[in-house]
Amino acid sequence: MIQHVALEVREDDAEAEVAFWTLLGFAEVAPPAGLAARSRWVAREGTQVHLLWVDEPVVPPAGHVAVVCPDHADTLDRLRAAGLAPEPRAEHWGAPRAFVRSPAGHRVEVMAAPPA
Repeated sequence: MIQHVALEVREDDAEAEVAFWTLLGFAEVAPPAGLAARSRWVAREGTQVHLLWVDEPVVPPAGHVAVVCPDHADTLDRLRAAGLAPEPRAEHWGAPRAFVRSPAGHRVEVMAAPPA
């Protein structure tokens, strides 16, 4: 299991990013005191996403974070209701999946199940 991933975002995008990850079942958690002034963190089931504030974030063009959401259809509905546009992709491993961009532009794969 991956414990955390760090994504670069502008501080002005932090609120929208936290709201985005909340749609995927994450909840905000407090970072350590030394990082609180320059990041926000969200967590779900032992995995954390650290949103690190930088002036010029780097968003990988093809790399992505993959999140398993057993309530896949409901998750996609929540994303659409929030004005985001998940793009369904061919099923892999016998389960649906889709890609969506976070408000800061990070590519996120939403999977119904992990690879078998």
